[in-house]
Formats: sequence, C-alpha cells, structure tokens
Amino acid sequence: MIAGPGHRLLLPASALAGAVLVICADLLARTLIRNADLPIGMITSLVGAPFFFWLLRRTRSRQGGWG
Repeated sequence: MIAGPGHRLLLPASALAGAVLVICADLLARTLIRNADLPIGMITSLVGAPFFFWLLRRTRSRQGGWG
C-alpha cells in the first residue's frame, strides 16, 4: 500500500524493509534486557501490529469508511 502496485519497486522494497526490521528487532532483543534474550517475534509484533493497523485505517478512510 505504501509503494503502490508496481512489482519492480514493491518486491525489493519489501525484502529490504523486512530485512531491516528483523535486524533491528534482533538487535533490540539482544540488548534490551541484560543477560536475557527476548523472542524476536515479540519485538516484531510490537512494531508490526500498530503499523498494519495504521495502514488499514488509512486505506479505509480513503475508501469511504468501514462498511
């Protein structure tokens, strides 16, 4: 939804954004709590859920509502 429907841009952008997200989540999971490793899935869900909710709200508001 951010990059549009063009696959030439969408596929590399998705791969790059996904890689950056997982690397940042891994870095946070290893350094956030000393002497403990947090699950990476917990960090990515804390970032991903609000982002997808924002995308959903933005798309719905542009298309005329929830119904």
